[in-house]
Amino acid sequence: MKTISIVIPCFNEEKTIGIVLEKVIEAKVFGLKKEIVVVDDGSTDQTKKVLKKYQEKIKIINLKNNRGKGAALRRGFLETKGDIVLVQDADLEYEPKEYETLIEAIVLGKADVVYGSRFTGDKAHRVIYFWHAVMNKVLTWLSNVMTDINLTDMETGFKAFKGDIIRNLAPKLESERFGIEPEMTAKLSKIKNIRFYEVGISYFGRTYEEGKHIKWQDGVKAVWEIIKYNLF
Repeated sequence: MKTISIVIPCFNEEKTIGIVLEKVIEAKVFGLKKEIVVVDDGSTDQTKKVLKKYQEKIKIINLKNNRGKGAALRRGFLETKGDIVLVQDADLEYEPKEYETLIEAIVLGKADVVYGSRFTGDKAHRVIYFWHAVMNKVLTWLSNVMTDINLTDMETGFKAFKGDIIRNLAPKLESERFGIEPEMTAKLSKIKNIRFYEVGISYFGRTYEEGKHIKWQDGVKAVWEIIKYNLF
């Protein structure tokens, strides 16, 4: 493996996207060449202005209207060329310094997909929103029942894939918003002989006052999406 593509979906993240990009640029990835793909999902703040400062180091995809994380990721995956594709959120909740932890099993040829789990391991986790944690665990349990994969954190935004696998899957993805997480898990689980791994990661969650986008309604909707993408 020679290259890694880092896909960053972004919507109104003027306060954090510059810091994230600095961290991504500096992150160690076992010497792989980085391709950084930022998909601006119709931001209306100063996000575009910040991204222009990095235009020589990153690939910027601008979506005219805000469509959601799923739409941004789908477009980003299709723009990648890397042997490994990694998802990085633009809000500082996940730490680029842990890229090597996330991709090691893929680099060693043991895994095809790796999920970074917020609910296992001994790394730092910010303690907020009890009911969010409960909902995440319920959704993960329901997803596991449907897929027969024993994950601890299906909804994690810190994932890595073999490049060909996620690029082949991308045109089949339908979710526009946060349903992309259960949809990817459901459709990846149906690929014959695919090897899932999971590693413990840090989690620096943010509050709604700090700009968190996902809402409780998305969790309720995810229940139907888990059933839909696994059974129909």
